[in-house]
Amino acid sequence: MPVDKTVLDEIALSEAEYRLIVERLGREPNGLELGLFGALWSEHCGYKHSKLLLRTMPGRGRGVLIGPGEENAGAVDIGGGWAAVMKVESHNHPSAVEPFEGAATGVGGIVRDIFAMGARPIALMNSLRFGPLSERRNRYLFHGVVRGIASYGNCMGIPDVGGEIYFALCYSGNPLVNALCLGIVPRERLVRGKAGGEEDLLLLVGADTGRDGLHGASGLASRTFEDERELRSAVQVGNPFMEKLLMEACLELAEKGLVSGIQDLGAAGLTSASVEAADRGGGGMDLDVSPIPRREQGMTPYELMLSETQERMLLILPRANLDPVQALLRRWGLTSALIGKVTGGREALVRQGSEVIARLPVAALTQPPVYHYKVRKPAYLNRLQAFDLASLPDIPTKEVGAWLLKLLAAPDIASKETVYRQYDHQVGNGTVFPPGGDAALLRVPCTLSSGSGQSRRGLALSTDGNGRLTYLDPFAGGAMAVAEAARNVVCTGARPLAVTNCLNFGNPERPEVFYQLKEAVRGMAAACRKLRLSIISGNVSLYNESQGQAIYPTPVVGMLGVIPDLKHRCPSGFRGGGDTVLLLGTWGGEHRSLAGSLYLEMAHGRVAGRPCIDLDMEARLQRLCLSAIRRGLVRSAHDCSDGGLLVALAEACIMGGMGFRGERWQLGSRLDAALFGEAPSRIVVSASPRDVPALEALVGRHRVPIARLGVTGGQRCSLANLADLSLDEITQAWRGGLAGAGG
Repeated sequence: MPVDKTVLDEIALSEAEYRLIVERLGREPNGLELGLFGALWSEHCGYKHSKLLLRTMPGRGRGVLIGPGEENAGAVDIGGGWAAVMKVESHNHPSAVEPFEGAATGVGGIVRDIFAMGARPIALMNSLRFGPLSERRNRYLFHGVVRGIASYGNCMGIPDVGGEIYFALCYSGNPLVNALCLGIVPRERLVRGKAGGEEDLLLLVGADTGRDGLHGASGLASRTFEDERELRSAVQVGNPFMEKLLMEACLELAEKGLVSGIQDLGAAGLTSASVEAADRGGGGMDLDVSPIPRREQGMTPYELMLSETQERMLLILPRANLDPVQALLRRWGLTSALIGKVTGGREALVRQGSEVIARLPVAALTQPPVYHYKVRKPAYLNRLQAFDLASLPDIPTKEVGAWLLKLLAAPDIASKETVYRQYDHQVGNGTVFPPGGDAALLRVPCTLSSGSGQSRRGLALSTDGNGRLTYLDPFAGGAMAVAEAARNVVCTGARPLAVTNCLNFGNPERPEVFYQLKEAVRGMAAACRKLRLSIISGNVSLYNESQGQAIYPTPVVGMLGVIPDLKHRCPSGFRGGGDTVLLLGTWGGEHRSLAGSLYLEMAHGRVAGRPCIDLDMEARLQRLCLSAIRRGLVRSAHDCSDGGLLVALAEACIMGGMGFRGERWQLGSRLDAALFGEAPSRIVVSASPRDVPALEALVGRHRVPIARLGVTGGQRCSLANLADLSLDEITQAWRGGLAGAGG
């Protein structure tokens, strides 16, 4: 083989893949052509290790307008003539190298995916994982990432309305930074990221091209991350003010119908944007790198094609529209360059002036080999799943109050206010429920029928995923991520509608990791089918390992829900004194509900047990809760998850500024499992006493267990003979926990 193996390693191609390229071409590729293959056959662009698994997920359900893999993001009908466009994507490895720029450009990239489809971004969310904040480097990564997210989103004027943050030792060398963006657009204005008719023009617009981001897709995102590698050149540098101009210009172009297609220059830069657009349009492209505006002198065609410089878009437009398009771009202060045209053949042609420097079949570039590796159940699983949780000492009654305060102050559970207050979550005046509750709630700005004013329709948005649970049972962890995200949306009064996901796993070439990935995907697919949800978009982030240590398998789910009338919205916190507090769903007092719980890890230093979920019960619970909210029978609803029942009750008190007086409960076999176990499919609700009989009748029809917990009121959180804490005590523990840990 004439090519040096170090060259293949740099672009994450194997020797077998190189031989396949030669076979497909009937010749050896030149250096530029090999670079194009490396980028488009990377895991980040080609999904070669995950495509077969992803095809098993449901993606074409009710209301889906654009499904997974079809475009830059997925789109779903939300009624009133509107479509929602949504996607979540990772920027894990760049954030480990340069936390501020890595996180900032992660936000910029996901925003471009949304407005490339003609949709105006209306909300950002994120899902973050870090190592313990007791370590200096983890604090550096944490603060850098948060500042990067805040800086980019605030400058763009897009509200960041929430998300989730978790901490565990396995993320110390490899933090996870998953960014989600939601946009809305009139259905008829959806724009496709594909080449238009033959002879349509290719116009590059936005920032000048530099050398930043080279090999970001093929190197940084497609191999394990090792500290000794010098990878800073693979991290992009963002300019949110440029992106704001680019966004407004692209939205105006889409509204006026001046372009055939818009494509973001993200991973693999111009290579991915041009070739994928040609492939979607069923044609080819003839591209000249000579006119590309450059940030640096002496840039080679290889660098121009593979640079991942941010804030750039590729516009595909009819030749007749060139002058008005360029005039509009100049009005927004943007430079553009005519770099090529769409062709009728299925060939990707790259020139430098009159010289052809790359000639490749589009199909060869966009159809990488796909792999389905052998799976092996990790050796640790049988041992951890079989661990006898019942053998552990139960919690003494006198320690219940102290443990509640410890859990409320734990960084995983504690208030993320120190993070959220850095985000402008009210810009645009569409945020109904701000960060900190079960899910964010947003107002759809107007209906097409009225053409102006405020709509009564709302959108709920949530992100969820629990690496500990997926580590202990990948199938259950994947299913529970979907279920909890949907449950959070239901608690606001919204009907879950569509899913986007980001699959964060280790090296898939190891049978144990591929087992985790396969089982988690199977669990997510099962939950989506049971809850009648479609996965409309997503991202796979593999090779999340450093120094031979893989992260917890961490599937992250972004959930979109619709509420037809915002008057039916339901808050997480208690709303007034004298309401009856009830638990909908299973009690969870058996020792098995301790599996993977935060209490188990904090009290006994163990991550063990076998999490499980009854998806039939979950579906009935969600239908019940949604029906009860729509009928006005429930005044508040809060998902019971991290920290268990007692933490959920305390959070409802804190968020509502209202105390609680508990009754004597039938606790089951174990006190710790009943109070701090994390069994799924449970929601804490409050209701007016006069509505309780109707709620209990509704519960019977849905065949869901119900238990009375107590009554709201006062300024204390009193739990019969178990604990008696003031509202101030639990609030201070919850609000000060993250800052006290270094956040």
